[in-house]
Amino acid sequence: MKDAFGAPQSLLVLGGTSEIGLATARRLIARRTRTVRLAGRPSPALERAAAELRERGADVRTVPFDALDSASHEEVLGKVFTEGDIDMVLLAFGVLGDQARDEEEPLSAVRVAQTNYTGAVSAGLVCAGALQAQGHGSLVVLSAAAGERARRADFIYGSSKAGLDVFAQGLGDALHGTGVHVMVVRPGFVRSRMTTGREETPLATTPGAVADAIVTGLRRRSETVWVPGALRVVMSALRHVPRPLFRRLTVR
Repeated sequence: MKDAFGAPQSLLVLGGTSEIGLATARRLIARRTRTVRLAGRPSPALERAAAELRERGADVRTVPFDALDSASHEEVLGKVFTEGDIDMVLLAFGVLGDQARDEEEPLSAVRVAQTNYTGAVSAGLVCAGALQAQGHGSLVVLSAAAGERARRADFIYGSSKAGLDVFAQGLGDALHGTGVHVMVVRPGFVRSRMTTGREETPLATTPGAVADAIVTGLRRRSETVWVPGALRVVMSALRHVPRPLFRRLTVR
């Protein structure tokens, strides 16, 4: 099994400019990974990311991929798997959206849902089928703690992540016993380009810390990973707070 001991030789990152995705790739290259495919919309940023990983000793290529173009996923991603086995797929794309704007402009809200959920379902199923066909591999899905309970500040984004989380859990159950491992990662607030200018919440984390948790989770064959780990307890408690009280809490 090529991805034994949580150290894949080959990696496909869906969302090739994702800070978490790239931080994870760096850590895996330092361990054992030698082949990396960065899938994302063609851009100078994607090419810079590929060049930086090449400098670390990996064979890196970019793959044109658009989360919103579900009709192309089977062809684009299927081609990646025809070029050789992929030991790990990291589904790292997503958008936060702008809650106030998205409430006023339904089409903007739809874009958040289509990117974070519909696009992820499409790409996830294509990759899961390819991993199952080759008989081994890991599919790591970046969910979010925001999907655990609807909050006034980000319920559109949170609802898309809630859907993705349930989908990934169900997919993991469907693939149990096939040689394919599905791991759901639930970070809290991540300090990154995506969250620049937004109010930071307690237990905030970094792309590097999420990447470390992913590597550890792979080694342990975990099914769910919280980052930081204390969020598991916090969100478990918040799930049971009565709605009238929850509305009054300063939870953003």
